[in-house]
This record gives sequence, structure tokens and C-alpha cells, in this order.
Amino acid sequence: MTALISLVLFDMDDVLSHYDRSARVDHLSAVSGRTPEAVRQAIWGSGLEDRADAGLITGDEYLSALGEILGCRVTRDDWLTGRRASISPNVEVLALARSLSERHRVAVLTNNCLLVTENIQYLNPEVAELFGPHVYASASFGAAKPAPHTYLRCLDGLGVSAAETLFIDDLEINVTGAINAGLHGHVFTGAASLSEELERRRLL
Repeated sequence: MTALISLVLFDMDDVLSHYDRSARVDHLSAVSGRTPEAVRQAIWGSGLEDRADAGLITGDEYLSALGEILGCRVTRDDWLTGRRASISPNVEVLALARSLSERHRVAVLTNNCLLVTENIQYLNPEVAELFGPHVYASASFGAAKPAPHTYLRCLDGLGVSAAETLFIDDLEINVTGAINAGLHGHVFTGAASLSEELERRRLL
């Protein structure tokens, strides 16, 4: 490979961690007394999650709006408990990231609201331990992936150029957005293919 990669930037949900939306939905369904379908509609169907991920509303505004849609009060603890239940570590990918971190910089860019990064040690302790302060939510940058400036503002904060960054995400649209912003990209399909890609790029 001709390009020298100094930073590997990971997505979190369904890459570094397995993401079980149903566990999150089931918890909020129990808290609110609403059906799982009503909870899914409130979070994703209403566009509320997208607005929070883009940083258009604060965490408190998100919780208030979610409670209003569901017809009940949703506390921060209610939300965090449900979100934590949805996350489990992808041990193989975390091991690859740990090996990478011995020779290269690593960071996380996830489409999420600030409630996630502000509480990352509770929600995802394995990611928090490995990546430290370098776990960034799209909400911090005023837009969600695949908007080009989401990647570029993240890299500005890290002091790394797009040309020396490899971005890994399970969604092709997000990888395409990264490539359009000048980063290198890899669509994640599993730990084995990621390991092959990292070895091909001589990063491991």
C-alpha cells in the first residue's frame, strides 16, 4: 500500500460491539407500558434518534421528547439501562483494535447522541478502557455519518489528516461517506475479513 495509515477510526455499534436493539426496546417497553412496536416508532420511526445523533437536540431534550411520545417520564437511568442492555463486546474485533493500538493511533466515531459518550464507561466499559478519551459521538460535530464534515471535524480534533486515516464501519453508506471525505474505508463484515484487510495494509 502506498498510503501510510497513522489512525484507524472505528465505528462502535455492530463493529466493536454487538448491538441488540430488541433488548433496548424491551426495557423501555417495560418502563413505559407501551408495546415494543410503539417504542421502536418513538425512537426510530419518529426521527427522534436521528435528530439526537446529529446533535440537533441535547440529551435532556431527547429524553423529554421520548417521554412525551411514549406518554410517560423516561429518566436518564431508564435510558442508560436499556442502552447498556443492547451492548455486548465483540471480543475478536476488540483484540484486533488492541493489537493495532500498539503501533498506531485508534479512535471511535459513532452515530450516537452525547448520552452515549458521556456515559461510555457504564455503557461500554471494554471500549472505554481501550480507547480512553478518543470515543466521539456524531452529535459533537453537528451531523451524523455519512456527512463528510462529521469525519473531518473528528479528525481535526485528533490532528490527523483524512489521507492517513482508515475508517471501519458496518454500513456501506458510512464508509462511502468517509471515502468521499478523503479517508480510506473498509466495510466491516466480520473479524476475519477485517484482520485480512489490516494485514493487507500492513497495519498488523
